Amino acid sequence: MIQVIAEIVTKPGQRDAVLAAFREIAPAVQQEPGCLEYGAALEIPAGLPVQPPVRDNVIVVVEKWASLELLHQHLQAAPLQSFFEKTQGVIESLTVRVLNPVD
Repeated sequence: MIQVIAEIVTKPGQRDAVLAAFREIAPAVQQEPGCLEYGAALEIPAGLPVQPPVRDNVIVVVEKWASLELLHQHLQAAPLQSFFEKTQGVIESLTVRVLNPVD
């Protein structure tokens, strides 16, 4: 199993549009082979001294996949490609961290 943390930084005022596009594809992605978890989260203030300032234009996608190969298949699949098409021009940046859980 691998874990993926994707950080989507939207252009100002575009977070809701990107979230709507994510919500459209999420059910299909969750049905893809090897998808164990796929969901979006937003930063919230928690009052922790180590927490940086909350960013209102950031969406964090938390994913778990059965294998790296199946993640690569997801990256080419129609739902994600549709998401990229619908959000073209409203995403400022996208970074992805692929993690191997420690036993």
